[in-house]
Amino acid sequence: MEQQEQRQDRPQLSHIAQQFDDCADFKRLTFARLNIDLLFFSHMIDSQKLDREVLSPLLSAPEGKLLDVLGRLSFERKRENKQIVEDILSGSIALFHQSDVYIVDLYSPKGRQISQSETETTITGPHEAFSEPAWETLALIRRRVRSSHLKCLRFRVGEITKTDVYLLYVADIANADNVAELKRRIQAIEIDAVHDTNMLVQLIDDRPVSLFPQFFTTERPDAIASKLVAGRIVGIMDGSPYAFSAPTSFFEFFTSSDDYYQRWSLGTATRILRFVSFVITILFTCFYVSVTTFHYEMIPQNMLLTLSESRSRVPFPPVFESLFMEAVIEFLREAGARLPTKIGQTIGIVGGIVIGQAAVQAGFTSNILIIVVASSAIASFVMPSYIMSASLRLIRFGLIILAGIWGNLGITIGIAYLIIHLSYLTSLNTSYMTPIAPHKPTDWLDVFVRAPFKLLKKRPSQAKPANPVHVRMKK
Repeated sequence: MEQQEQRQDRPQLSHIAQQFDDCADFKRLTFARLNIDLLFFSHMIDSQKLDREVLSPLLSAPEGKLLDVLGRLSFERKRENKQIVEDILSGSIALFHQSDVYIVDLYSPKGRQISQSETETTITGPHEAFSEPAWETLALIRRRVRSSHLKCLRFRVGEITKTDVYLLYVADIANADNVAELKRRIQAIEIDAVHDTNMLVQLIDDRPVSLFPQFFTTERPDAIASKLVAGRIVGIMDGSPYAFSAPTSFFEFFTSSDDYYQRWSLGTATRILRFVSFVITILFTCFYVSVTTFHYEMIPQNMLLTLSESRSRVPFPPVFESLFMEAVIEFLREAGARLPTKIGQTIGIVGGIVIGQAAVQAGFTSNILIIVVASSAIASFVMPSYIMSASLRLIRFGLIILAGIWGNLGITIGIAYLIIHLSYLTSLNTSYMTPIAPHKPTDWLDVFVRAPFKLLKKRPSQAKPANPVHVRMKK
């Protein structure tokens, strides 16, 4: 009779265990003598509670008294497979004994206290951020994506450090070719050490020499959860608080989690403001150089006298003047980032005011250029992605030099080269300029604007999802 019940138990156990195939963080413990199997995620439970409240009582139970022990423990008997899978994903342990399944809640991920994101702050919505241990990052992700379709593949990178890297994707949504390509690139890495996710993505970029990031990196669990649901592939690395997602597009760096936590009209206005700030960041200073060097006819007549008086005491050409002030802004930015928080804020504010005022009085620069450079610097802070913001600031220096040599023609040449370069880039063999090239009008509803959720029915086409339908709202 006992053997017959055991045979009936195996299909249910096999079916539930099969739901977690390709999940490197999934654990299965088998105790053949007791005819017991335990299914759980090790990073989501308290190992001490597991030993004290589950394993010790079961292993020390007298022969023939196992059912009595199970009856005394804080186990809840479950029968539906779907509910059992959801309990495991929520941090519980599923205990299989003969034809019965017991659930005990031991969810208790350890580690340092979950902190707020320092580089990706939001006004509304969640404020938690990833931390360095990979298992804690996995726990935060699985708590938000409670699906057995969320798969987790494990790799080792670094001949010396042997750092654990995990790839996560949602089966039946993520594109299988993208998963295979990313696996191939990670397995092909041959290097002594990889210390951070931002270092890892540079090893698997499509175009490593480009200034632009080709993988989206973030330290926010809610952002990563949205990428997984959108059909993208996510990678995390042990020892790094950042995760990456792929494939990504240029326009993805202009989005923020805040866009989806506010009303769609506010999210749209904020997103448009970021594109305006992008134009100001790369063009405002170089346009000043071009106009004051070659194209005085473009200056309004009422402003021409003021500009002439402002530059009358400056002995340098506008291009050198602009490069000097832009370099000073970068010095202040870097100093403020490296110093302790309170001192860094003081240096940034006081240093900017003192140096700007002193530079004008000494005749090193004009007061109008101070306004132009400050506006460009403030506009660069609007970008949600620090890495993309840094790339744009570097491009600004190149455009200033071109404007000082050829004026508006130089700016045109620089912008044309920038567009050609962006069109040439790919991310995981997909176009970096999606949805403009290739032209995908349906994706514009979540790129240049943030449309209401009921209109965002399909996942981004760049990810080539196996299941493109995202929203199924009844009218």
